[in-house]
Amino acid sequence: MSTYVYGIAADAHPALPEGMGGVGDPPRPVRILREGELAAVVSEAPEGLRPKRRDLLAHQNVLSEAGAAGCVLPMRFGSVAPDDNSITGVLAERAEHYKERLRALEGRVEYNVKANHVEEAVLHQVMAQSPDIRGLAEANRQSGGGSYDDKIRLGELVAAAVKAREADDAAALRSALDSSAEDVSTGPESTGWLANVSYLVDRESAEHFLAAVEQARKDMPHLEVRVNGPLPPYSFVEPGPAEPAGTTVSGTETGAG
Repeated sequence: MSTYVYGIAADAHPALPEGMGGVGDPPRPVRILREGELAAVVSEAPEGLRPKRRDLLAHQNVLSEAGAAGCVLPMRFGSVAPDDNSITGVLAERAEHYKERLRALEGRVEYNVKANHVEEAVLHQVMAQSPDIRGLAEANRQSGGGSYDDKIRLGELVAAAVKAREADDAAALRSALDSSAEDVSTGPESTGWLANVSYLVDRESAEHFLAAVEQARKDMPHLEVRVNGPLPPYSFVEPGPAEPAGTTVSGTETGAG
């Protein structure tokens, strides 16, 4: 039977609540594997696991319960090892790395910040800041809308200006938030977002970070800024492979947004 991995903790981590269930239908009982000074939070891996809402929430719930009692290095949804021995072998092999990460992430949480443009607001700014765009738009207006080629040209100019603003606004948002966090991890680019950044924040000073987000929203009203958190620090478990050696990963990630 394959073993599903939720996270890695110190061997001294308090026990999980009795009878906790994890992924699967019915939920597979969650248990602890121990190796030296480390422990892995695991359960049996159900066959045909897919990123359904029920299982995504179960994965998150296990990490939330385990993380409430102390630091847990969270694994992505779908982390599966061939058996228990594979997991304890990796714990032994990478013991120093995991112990260092547990020390570094103790008391820390992750906030994922995504931002995109408020279309009407950014178009207004682009028009106000570009004489060429204003001039062409006015010429088109005076000629009853402009020729097909003029309309295409105007659209191209606006699109290029908005694209340039994306990079500038992403940098401005980073400048406003980076100093309020202990570490920063840039997420993959995704359609519709000009910024996708995860921040490592001390749990006790999270209000300071969230206040910085609110100030950024006020200073940059042409941006829609979304915050997801607090989350287990998914983006800061490594450098290195995000899953134990020998695992396979299926489905979508949790927590990164």
